[in-house]
Amino acid sequence: MPVYEYNALDARGRKMQGLIDAGSIVAARQKLRESEIFPVELIETADEKKGAIPVKATWGLPRKIRLRDISSMTRQLATLLGAGLPLVQSLSTLVSQIMHPELKKTLAQIKDDVNEGNSFTQSLSHFSRVFPPFYINMVRAGEASGTLHLVLERLADFTEGQQALQTKIRSAMAYPIFMFFIGSAVLLFLITFVVPNITHMFSEMHQTLPRITVFLITVSRFFQSFWWFICLLIMVMIFAFRYAITKTEKGRYAWDRLKIKAPLFGPISEKIAMARFSRTLGTLLQSGVPLLSALQIVKNVVNNQLIADEIGCAAKAVEEGQSLSSTLAVSGLFPPVTVEMISVGEQSGNMESMLYKIADAYEKESEAGVVLMTSMLEPVMILVMGLMVGFIVISVLLPIFEMNQLVR
Repeated sequence: MPVYEYNALDARGRKMQGLIDAGSIVAARQKLRESEIFPVELIETADEKKGAIPVKATWGLPRKIRLRDISSMTRQLATLLGAGLPLVQSLSTLVSQIMHPELKKTLAQIKDDVNEGNSFTQSLSHFSRVFPPFYINMVRAGEASGTLHLVLERLADFTEGQQALQTKIRSAMAYPIFMFFIGSAVLLFLITFVVPNITHMFSEMHQTLPRITVFLITVSRFFQSFWWFICLLIMVMIFAFRYAITKTEKGRYAWDRLKIKAPLFGPISEKIAMARFSRTLGTLLQSGVPLLSALQIVKNVVNNQLIADEIGCAAKAVEEGQSLSSTLAVSGLFPPVTVEMISVGEQSGNMESMLYKIADAYEKESEAGVVLMTSMLEPVMILVMGLMVGFIVISVLLPIFEMNQLVR
């Protein structure tokens, strides 16, 4: 059923806007008038092609549906279902309450699909760009077991936890990144504007300059003359790098290998991947998703192709009757502690709680690792900036000292 966005006036003449679903634009107008709402403008927003999400521009840019939007919506839907409301009524309530325009339209179309007799899982699968396979499979397990509201609560807990972890890591990295850009801007300003004005008088004196000053003047002139080439080169390098790690298999594998093998950054990236693997697998198993299906889903969320391939191999080995811990131990990518704890979980029949303990441990370790790394980066960046500024100052002052000695 189409969804229409309207601008209207209520019985008191106040402006209002919203969404309404109806069979046609005439039926939509009639439905609004029956509610004492008088439409001024009525536009169909539901695309005929399933999965196409209408985008409404805000200041010239589309508003993307983010993880926190999905998390908030899931929490509200779980609360409504837990209170005993039917699914269609719960979705209708969400459509009227959610402020995000794209998510509101998406839920309106999902509500129509469910109202037409489709399952909630089928309706979500039409919007795979919004709801990932992990989300859809958990909803499928919840519908099959009759515990949809409990599964949605677990989903909300999971997404909120992932969002909190990402926020902590980004917050810890914000200051070093800010310092890097500010320091680069200051150095660029010194080289391209301050240094040329100071060194201009040296060329007028026709004096032999120290090599360090000649080098600085050469670098400064190069930046002044070829700044456009440097900017273009940086853009080309960024484009080539992104193309290599997203479009080529060798580049993607090389980047993923570097992420977990590089000093300083590698251990943190590995711990984040292990935490995501454990938390996602534990949540899926607790929600009733079979182990083989859960492994196929998890390998798409670890964000590392090397680890994803090992999980895929583990899934095949489990299908052949081997234990998960033994197959992960062979790979060499999973730490021995992780493999041992999974083995204990398999033997005790309490795999989910053991996976949660692994995830908790790695999340704490990754947060501590990020804090330690940033605390090490800050003095290093200050030292590098100080050395570069010192180099510029010495290069400028050295000829001046030599001239003073000649005058004496």
